[in-house]
Amino acid sequence: MSRPVSVHGLSSRHALHAALVLCVLALAACKGGEGEAQAKPGDAPKAPDAVPVEVVKAATRPVEASYTGTAALEPRGESQVVAKTSGVALGVMVEEGQSVRAGQPLVRLDPDRARLAVAQAEAQMHKLENNYRRAQQLVGQQMISANDVDQIKYDLENARAQHRMAALELSYATVTAPISGVIATRSIKTGNFVQINTPIFRIVDDSRLEATLNVPERELATLKAGQPVTLAVDALPGQTFTGTVDRISPVVDSGSGTFRVVSTFDGGGLLQPGMFGRIRIGYDQRADALVVPRTALLDDEGDPAVFVVREGKAVRVPVKLGYMDGEREEVREGLKIGDGVVTAGKIALRDGTAVEAIGQAPAKKAATAKVEADAAGKKQ
Repeated sequence: MSRPVSVHGLSSRHALHAALVLCVLALAACKGGEGEAQAKPGDAPKAPDAVPVEVVKAATRPVEASYTGTAALEPRGESQVVAKTSGVALGVMVEEGQSVRAGQPLVRLDPDRARLAVAQAEAQMHKLENNYRRAQQLVGQQMISANDVDQIKYDLENARAQHRMAALELSYATVTAPISGVIATRSIKTGNFVQINTPIFRIVDDSRLEATLNVPERELATLKAGQPVTLAVDALPGQTFTGTVDRISPVVDSGSGTFRVVSTFDGGGLLQPGMFGRIRIGYDQRADALVVPRTALLDDEGDPAVFVVREGKAVRVPVKLGYMDGEREEVREGLKIGDGVVTAGKIALRDGTAVEAIGQAPAKKAATAKVEADAAGKKQ
């Protein structure tokens, strides 16, 4: 008599059987793959892909060693004109921006008070001169003492000094320019009452302009008076101006470790006091220096080095650097003319890494195509 079979038990056994079959098939597939892999022992390992890089050839060009800094232009001479006497301004004879020469009248003040002072001093002086002449006659007759004559002489000299002082005050009624230059500011109008020592004009001598640089002390031995200077100002883009180093301070500031270098430029044209610019002082030149772009230098710490492409591989080459000229760096040792240095893609390189110079592969293909075309033409 047969025993009943549970439907649930049958289903469980079928599921377990299916899972075992799948496991076997998977193991067979793995072994089959290993067999296929082992079936090709002669296959060569795949070569690593070449790293694309940009390459620039080292070349010679003139290089100028220089120091660069920024500074504002200042007038070589400047004068604050003040009133040396008090009075009402009867006439202002110049305007801002007007060129003046030394001694030229600028303002005429009311001279009446000063003229009265001159007249009083002159009258007193004449009176004492007469007294002194009579005293000299009387002292010979022994009618006055010698001490009285000396006192009169002293009073006369004092009166003469007072007269000269009054005449000087009268001359101050006409304010004149102490230096030649341009009226930068005017602080007076006709009719204003001017107090003594009140600033009324500022005159700048713009015939020569100066720019002062605070240069690090390591440059003290390289910079000399008379060296050429190039100036580019922000207000006049695209234009450069030339000048010279006028003077150098022999003292280094202990606080900042810098010394002052003053350069001069011709004024009176486009350059104006107060303009801000970049100054470049050239102190040495090389006519045929071997240079590479600054981007070719490796950023890692240690001695300067570049990657040179040789036989399709990047080779790390230590170099000895010279002067820096803009975006280029002079190389004095380590490279020769025509060496291809890597300028882009350096971060992925190691010594011996296979590289492919961007822009050179198409050239090689074109050259190959040209050779094949020439060969085909010869066969025909």
